[in-house]
Amino acid sequence: MQWRDRVPFEQLESETEILPENFFARPTVEVARGLLGKILTHGRAAGMIVEVEAYLGKEDRAAHASRGLTPRTRVLFGPPGRAYVYLIYGMHECLNIVAEPDGVPGCVLIRALEPLAGIAEMKRRRPAARSLAELTSGPGRLTAALGITRKHYGCDLTRPGPFTVRRWRREPQFEIARSPRIGIRHCADWPLRFYIAGNPFVSRP
Repeated sequence: MQWRDRVPFEQLESETEILPENFFARPTVEVARGLLGKILTHGRAAGMIVEVEAYLGKEDRAAHASRGLTPRTRVLFGPPGRAYVYLIYGMHECLNIVAEPDGVPGCVLIRALEPLAGIAEMKRRRPAARSLAELTSGPGRLTAALGITRKHYGCDLTRPGPFTVRRWRREPQFEIARSPRIGIRHCADWPLRFYIAGNPFVSRP
């Protein structure tokens, strides 16, 4: 397999625009559904968001914010559109994007991307990936492929720079499917996982 870009990064930049803060200052479920089809960029690596999970705050026992304001969760209680990055299982970084107005906790976990640009660099970072889908189909895989780590905790994704979320000037059309979230113990039956139906880069159909 040749690990070539599917969209040149310069073309991607010219055909998209950075999402403003007010996009994220909405109810978490709305933000989660709205993030599908948007583009996550870090440096010259980029992928289209195809799978997410919503975490609702204090009433959601699966959400980190349900434990209240702590040094770890402080960004969740701040302005929307910021990165909440944490480590799970002692080895995998997970990227969440803060939703809701300032002071109201909520976030969206990015679960899978469809790789678009910087694919050779993604493969260098994840040499064990055997296919394009394996590069970014899972929250730990996509952060590794894009080089996103806990040092990006609190980054503002709504400002021009290497780490952004962008929307196509011509939005793609697709069907949104939903299911319970994956790999959690509390509130496990809440249908807060959203994904692009039929997309081969989703981590789990």
